[in-house]
Amino acid sequence: MNRIGLVAAGYLGAFLIAAAVVAIRVANTSGPDAEAASGMYAFGDGVLFCAVFGLLALVPTGAALHFLRPYRSLWTVLSILGLGMALTGVAAAFLYGFGRHAVAPSSLAAWASFSVLRILLAPVLAPALLVLSLFAPHRSARFALLAATVLEAAVAAYGVFVWFFPLLVQNNQP
Repeated sequence: MNRIGLVAAGYLGAFLIAAAVVAIRVANTSGPDAEAASGMYAFGDGVLFCAVFGLLALVPTGAALHFLRPYRSLWTVLSILGLGMALTGVAAAFLYGFGRHAVAPSSLAAWASFSVLRILLAPVLAPALLVLSLFAPHRSARFALLAATVLEAAVAAYGVFVWFFPLLVQNNQP
């Protein structure tokens, strides 16, 4: 029970520190500019909170994963879920690749447009799966989670290549 309390206290501390950082930012950015662009400032505050909380939450997450190492069945389930999730990313990349030039009223075009959301999730899932693979106590779970990490990284790289590489090439043209 002490382990659960320790992990929960770590998440609570990360939450409180992230909230304090956002409160400090809000106090320092109040004024006419902030009022004129309140939506953009609110979005920035949300991103700042998520970034600070995500960074600080790595410590209790690592502790929780360390405490869960003896439970082989949990790691088996996590590795199967990780591989399944990574395969949905690969499917989304294929759907987007084949359907992005399809005519709008088709179902392929609709699936391709929704697949963008899954591709955008890949840069978040790849490091998460990598952390899981680092803590996995058994070779089979570690290998499956590393394979899922590679698949998610490939999907993220595909998104970068398709969406950002053409922008770089266009800007370098004379």
